[in-house]
This record gives sequence, structure tokens and C-alpha cells, in this order.
Amino acid sequence: LPLTSGYKASCWEVHLHFNNLARLLQCVLVLSILHWAVILADIISSPTCSADTNTCELMVLSSLSLVRRVCTTRLRPSRLIISLRAQSSSSSTPVVLQTAPFGFPWKTFDPFLFCVYHDDKYPEGNEDMGPAASLKGRDIGQDFARKDGWNMYHGEVVPGFPQHPHRGFETVTIVRKGFVDHSDSVGATARFGNGDTQWLTAGKGIVHCEMFPLVHRDKKNPLELFQIWLNLPSKNKMVDPYFSMLWKETLPVLHHKDEAGRETRVEVIAGDIADKRALPPPPDSWASRPEASVAIWTLRLDPGAHFTLPAGPKDVHRTLYFFAGSGVTVGGQSVPLNSLARLQPDVDARIVNGGDQVAELLMLQGRPIGEPVAQRGPFVMNTQQELQQAFMDYQRTRFGGWPFESDAPTHKREETRFARHPDGRIERAEPAPPGSIY
Repeated sequence: LPLTSGYKASCWEVHLHFNNLARLLQCVLVLSILHWAVILADIISSPTCSADTNTCELMVLSSLSLVRRVCTTRLRPSRLIISLRAQSSSSSTPVVLQTAPFGFPWKTFDPFLFCVYHDDKYPEGNEDMGPAASLKGRDIGQDFARKDGWNMYHGEVVPGFPQHPHRGFETVTIVRKGFVDHSDSVGATARFGNGDTQWLTAGKGIVHCEMFPLVHRDKKNPLELFQIWLNLPSKNKMVDPYFSMLWKETLPVLHHKDEAGRETRVEVIAGDIADKRALPPPPDSWASRPEASVAIWTLRLDPGAHFTLPAGPKDVHRTLYFFAGSGVTVGGQSVPLNSLARLQPDVDARIVNGGDQVAELLMLQGRPIGEPVAQRGPFVMNTQQELQQAFMDYQRTRFGGWPFESDAPTHKREETRFARHPDGRIERAEPAPPGSIY
């Protein structure tokens, strides 16, 4: 092992601190017996040290510091050996268990089923709130090719997803830019976006649509959103549907500045961090159980900023998705852009934005439900028999029927952010425009 300047300084400090022969002999004895085998062998051979030299150096210097403290006290060598081995074992725990490039959709882990990221560069809108651009060359009704940087998806006039059913899970839709017009078979309807989140429990069955109105005719209409599917345990798969809105003005946000004043912003959709407490999830959600430790956070780090994710419970799945920026490290390990990083959940994870751009990440965490998953399209149950029953129930009942004239209803261009709940209650995030029917 090459001698670093830190090592030389530590040795010099060792000699300076001893002004009596007994302590000097104690230090010489300890260093001779260990011969760095106990101090460094475990560290150098650890996966963490092999993967990252910066972390390795910190671990070595930490061990040197411990030796220096021992040499200036009357700690017995046997206790030193035990302490160093314990420290080496703790330090060698890898923070990142696995990295992998994004697929479509993004890979998730129990209790999550699905995560998709939409980032559409829509042009100006036309009179129908569709794109003011030619649709020639697109597979209308099944347009996922990202021609010109945007999709129509299943929409024919307005981009989006006309009416379709769900059973057995929840959707969490985080709209960072643009708008979504929602309508469903239990009577709820809404326009939300530009930072809002909708949390919908499908339960025993719901039909809904999600359209992306291009409300601006004089400028472009970018849309950016996550849709996350969170599974329900078997006992809750047949609960009544539940519609809820988390408006951006009410979402908890943690602002953290490092010693250089660079900021990290953590938006809390679910779960708690520091003194920030998430808004209540739907009552039958897996996230409503404290022992499930479900957390959904978005993180935004200034260039050069660093932030430490606090350790969580040992038996949860914790995954970071790095979707914007130029370079981050997590626990000292580089994570490429457009990649996920599965984390060891019960250790702190230091995130460093080493790039010259803002870095943005999504974090999903939760204790596994640990039940069989049977999925076919929009239905997620536990057995194939339950899936067959779901299709038969939908064909027979249409999950309450579709109360709208169009399969893809949208609100007026001038409409602001609002929600009408199934009981008729109106919730407004912004004042109603003149002539609004809500």
C-alpha cells in the first residue's frame, strides 16, 4: 500500500503525542502486532474499497484516527482489535447493491409494480387542445414512437389515455409540468398539474381517463410526469375506489443546504424525512400502514451539492432513479444517467452531484407485500382465477359504467386546477375562471 501524506502525518502525530516511554512502547507494540493487517486488510479487500478509491481513503484515514486515539489512551490491544474489526465490518457495507439502465417502463420492486416517466415536448395547442402540428406518420391510437419528441399515446385528438379500467392496485400520478384532465366512473373529475399529485385507489374496480390538454396556443406545452403503480395487499384488493388530490401548495418540501450553500430540494409525496411529514395517503393504501415504510420522494440537487439519505428500516426495498443531470455518485459509486440504483436500505446514502447541471432523482421505498402477483394489462390480482373474474366483472358491470359522453373528456381551455370528488364536493387549488361550471 503506497504511503499517503495522511498516513505520514498520522505517524508523526503518534510520536508527538507520547512523552513517556510506557505509552510509546504501547503504540509501537500495537502497530507491530497489527502490522496493518487488522487495520487495513479487511478494508482494502472489501467490495466498497475495490469499487471506489475515495471511499477507501476515507475508511483508511478513519482507521488511522482510531489507532492514534488508542495510542494516546490506555486502551488494551485486544479491545483495539475488536474495535477495528467492528469498524471495518460496518464500513464495508455497500450502499449501492445494483445499478441498471432504465427500461420502459422503469423496473420497480415490491410493493411497487410499475413506474413510467413521460417527458413530452408538445408544441403549441390547436383549437381542440391537441397539437398544432401534423399527425401524419403517427399510429393514431397507439402512438408511442416519440416522433418529434412527443406521443399521442392512445389519444386521437388530445394526447393521453381515454377511458380504461383498473382493479387491484393504486396509481400515483406526479405531474411536474403540464396538465392532466381526469374523469372516472365513480363520478370524480379534475384538472391538475404543474406540481400536483393524484393518488387513486382502484380497489375493486374503476374506469378512468387521463388526457393531456395542450392549453396554450401561443407557446409550447411540455408535459413531464411520473405514474407509479403501488400494489394492494390481497385483503384490500376489493375495497371501494378512492380518489384523492395532493396539491403542490400542500406538499411538504425539505430544503437542505450543504456547508458550501448548495441546495438539495426533497419533495415528499409519501413517507417522512427530517421534520417533514407526508400528507395522509388513501385509507386502504399499503402506504397507510406505518410498518410498510412507503416513501416516494423527488430530489433536486444543485451542481456540486451533496445530501445524505437517512438510513431506513432493514427489510424494505429502496431504489433511486437518476433521470436528469450529468453525473452523480451514491455512497461513493458512480450512477450513470438514466439508471436505477438499488440501495442497502438501513445505511445512510450520501448523494453527490458531481456534474455541472442540476441532478434530479426519484426515490421509491417500501416494505414488500410478499404476496403472489398475477397481472394482465390493467388488472393486478393474486391468482389467475382472480384475473379471470376481474375480466368477467368488467364485461358485466363496466365497474359502474361511464357517465361521460366522450371516451376522452377534457375541460375547457380556461379551466384552472380543481377536483370534483365522487360526493360532489369541489376542491380548488386556484380561483375558478369566469364561466366555470365547477
